[in-house]
Amino acid sequence: MIKKLKKWTVQMVAGANVATIVVMVLVGYSDRINPTAHPMLSTLGMVFPLLLGANLLFLVFWLLFKWTRAWIPIGGFLLAYVPISIYLPLHVHSDVPDGAVKLVSYNVCGYGGNYKYDDAPQRVYDYLTAEDADIVCMQEDNDPNNRRIFESFAKTLPYNDTIVLCHTKQSFNCLGIHTRYPIIRRERIAYPTTSNNGSAAWWLKVGTDTLIVVNNHFESCHLNKTDRQQYQQILKGKMAGDSARTESKLLLVKLAEANAKRAAQIDRVSQYVADHQGYHIVVCGDFNDNPLSYSRHVMAQQLTDCYVASGRGIGVSYNQKGFYFRIDHIFCSDSITPYNCKIDSRMDASDHYPIACWLKIGGKP
Repeated sequence: MIKKLKKWTVQMVAGANVATIVVMVLVGYSDRINPTAHPMLSTLGMVFPLLLGANLLFLVFWLLFKWTRAWIPIGGFLLAYVPISIYLPLHVHSDVPDGAVKLVSYNVCGYGGNYKYDDAPQRVYDYLTAEDADIVCMQEDNDPNNRRIFESFAKTLPYNDTIVLCHTKQSFNCLGIHTRYPIIRRERIAYPTTSNNGSAAWWLKVGTDTLIVVNNHFESCHLNKTDRQQYQQILKGKMAGDSARTESKLLLVKLAEANAKRAAQIDRVSQYVADHQGYHIVVCGDFNDNPLSYSRHVMAQQLTDCYVASGRGIGVSYNQKGFYFRIDHIFCSDSITPYNCKIDSRMDASDHYPIACWLKIGGKP
């Protein structure tokens, strides 16, 4: 009887493990789904780390109780190797070659940060000065309180430009670039839909090369503080079943609607990149989307994801509780080699952490 019970238990756990792997692999490749056609399905990438963790627990179980079945979760990890390598790249630190350009992308939340510090603007400036970056791309690069932050940047980064995306009673949003290199030209990349967000391209003269830097602030998920709190309660199991189902549906609808709007924006920037093939191009900014998303996938079809190619770890860039994802990204053309891309969680004066990377222009050194 005991043997039959053990055998039944092993079969049940093995079946559950296989089912988890099937779902994990399907979710891992859900970034191919266009949100305009299937908005709800496009949100699946957010649950990938939970499935990855579940498969890891199965591996621990098999190693402790029946090691001969450990091949099941190991096989699952192999089948999901591509999405795992995107979500969790594991590169060692590399020596940066001479002449490489350091780029930082940072959503500074209007220099109000996460309202943790009264001197957030000064903290941002001091941090970027210490980082000694050659190019700084800012999202929400607006200073509504007239704290003269832009004059401070000019002391170390002589070429500064900011584009106002929207300025109404309800919303104020800008994109900016602060750089050591002369700005040749700039242009706004028009979206097919009205939005408070936006994208812009700056053409920089870097030595004898022309570098196009496309800075982006794509559609937000529009989750307010209450939404985030309810999301945390759902994850912790502190919400009643009926309420959890209702709130989950509402959250999914918001996320799906944002994904559909964002897809059109991503496609427009992707077309801009395609129209400028042959140039050195960097695309960066606040994508407001996780690593296993249509947004990242589309951009990675034409450009190199610098964090996936040279980063290490999960790289959480959004620091609000419950939403631990890498939503800030840097991409570069094949003529540029990325080095040591990182998310700097030490800098917490905004609701985002900055993302930085060294870029060697001109192909392999």
